[in-house]
Amino acid sequence: MYDDIIKLADNLENKLINYRRDFHKYAETGWLELRTASIIARRLTDLGYEVLVGEDVCQSDSRMGLPDKDVLDKNYVRAKEQGADLEFLDKVKNGYTGVIGILNNCDDSDVYNGDGPVVAMRFDIDALGVIEDCTVEHIPTSEGFSSVNEGFMHACGHDGHAAIGLGVAEVLMNLKDKFRGKVKLIFQPAEEGVRGAKSIVDKGHLDDVNYLLGAHISNNSNSNADLCPGACDALATTKLDVYYHGVSSHAGGCPEKGKNVMLSAATAILNLYAIPRNSKGATRINVGTINAGTGRNVIADIAKLEVEIRGETTEINQYVEDYAIKILEAAALMHGTTVEIKKMGGAYSLTSDKSLMDRVRRVCEENLPEIKVTDFDTASLGGSEDFSYMMKRVQDNGGEATFMMTMTEVFAPAHNRLFDFNERVLVNAVKVFSAVTYDILKYLEE
Repeated sequence: MYDDIIKLADNLENKLINYRRDFHKYAETGWLELRTASIIARRLTDLGYEVLVGEDVCQSDSRMGLPDKDVLDKNYVRAKEQGADLEFLDKVKNGYTGVIGILNNCDDSDVYNGDGPVVAMRFDIDALGVIEDCTVEHIPTSEGFSSVNEGFMHACGHDGHAAIGLGVAEVLMNLKDKFRGKVKLIFQPAEEGVRGAKSIVDKGHLDDVNYLLGAHISNNSNSNADLCPGACDALATTKLDVYYHGVSSHAGGCPEKGKNVMLSAATAILNLYAIPRNSKGATRINVGTINAGTGRNVIADIAKLEVEIRGETTEINQYVEDYAIKILEAAALMHGTTVEIKKMGGAYSLTSDKSLMDRVRRVCEENLPEIKVTDFDTASLGGSEDFSYMMKRVQDNGGEATFMMTMTEVFAPAHNRLFDFNERVLVNAVKVFSAVTYDILKYLEE
């Protein structure tokens, strides 16, 4: 059966490349992946999956960092002009761009009392606000699939992740008579800024999952391998937008009648950076932007700060977040302003389960001889990843989860305008996801 998986994946190589290049050319950022989501939903439907879209996927009030209505409307028009599938376009508009494909292959005679194990896989689909390089040395430019959406680019491999998910969908549908259980293919919006996963978790889609698999395309320059079974060192994080509201007045004529948000903002910034470190692990805090004021002779009445918090563990991140909230509120109180704090993103730290990492290693070493696995179990993720929301829900319910690294040649760092990768990783990743899923769900000898 693993030979069939290899052949099926190899035969999909050109299709996978075409998927990836199409998504790359029409890059869409978080909650705006209307064309991308509609095409994914159409393909899953054509393959025979039960397809959930729109409000059936994302919990409305759990979507963080949602764009303004005019931006959502503008991108709806653009997606329609750029070839979105019209049947699904209206279902994913207004920031409901998640898609889930379900293959329910349960059997009342199996050892799981008819329910079967449930395997879920997460594939993120959003691009970044990066201006893509336009020189001929950049392969997407020279090959004609660089982003036509100015200022937006797939600079982190999510175009590849979406293509991998569609490849896995096709392989598993071809093998559906060879296993029992349930497969959930989760195509997640808004991973950048860690904004999207929580809305899917809060909708309940991870509550019945026994095994959860995720992966990220990454550089193999340090290991010359194709796969690392798990990830580590992902920082928990919280993203906050902070608004101070005051009262404007003439800075020369009657400054005492104003409530100056500049004072609150400055007080907050200096004290945020003074939050004590924590002996239990690393902490990070940064005020990335501040926008305030209308003129040198006007007491400013509105200020906006964009704040990012990170911690080595979920608990340490919470320590910094709690401290930061107190500072932000105290800065308002000191200077007679009011403060509004909006959570724009968040993620937990993550820990891949050793037993599932061992399964990934065994399946690859025994059945996918062309996939070279690292001799270490986990690679450092470095940043933050909201796949951790899904991992935590599955692990809290007694299931297993891992976040793998599918490794290949990468031509520039992630989030760089020259980012690109060797597309052979698409086939390799499809083989790994499909083979591990089959290993979990294959008919058991009683």
